[in-house]
Amino acid sequence: MAERSFPLPDLGEGLIEATILEWLVEPGQWVERNTPLVEVETTKSAVELPSPIAGTVKTTHGEDGDTINVGDTLITFEVADEEAGIVGTVPQEKKKERRVRLSKQ
Repeated sequence: MAERSFPLPDLGEGLIEATILEWLVEPGQWVERNTPLVEVETTKSAVELPSPIAGTVKTTHGEDGDTINVGDTLITFEVADEEAGIVGTVPQEKKKERRVRLSKQ
């Protein structure tokens, strides 16, 4: 197993921090990609942050009410080794289809 960290993303222009309102997951819990992880509040709004990957929550960084800076680790996941470095999928090259033109006779 490998670890992947998810830092607090930039949630808007000029925002440098967010306050953790509520964790929606706990350590040891399996989450799928896009599962809501945490609700945070900035000076502009409150939002739920989705998981960028599927994996087991290893550690949540911060408690309800804590302020965390953009770029600081928000959560750490445990993922399968083969998925440790994969964020998305690489498009597969398609075979060129041969086009046949029918000529009028």
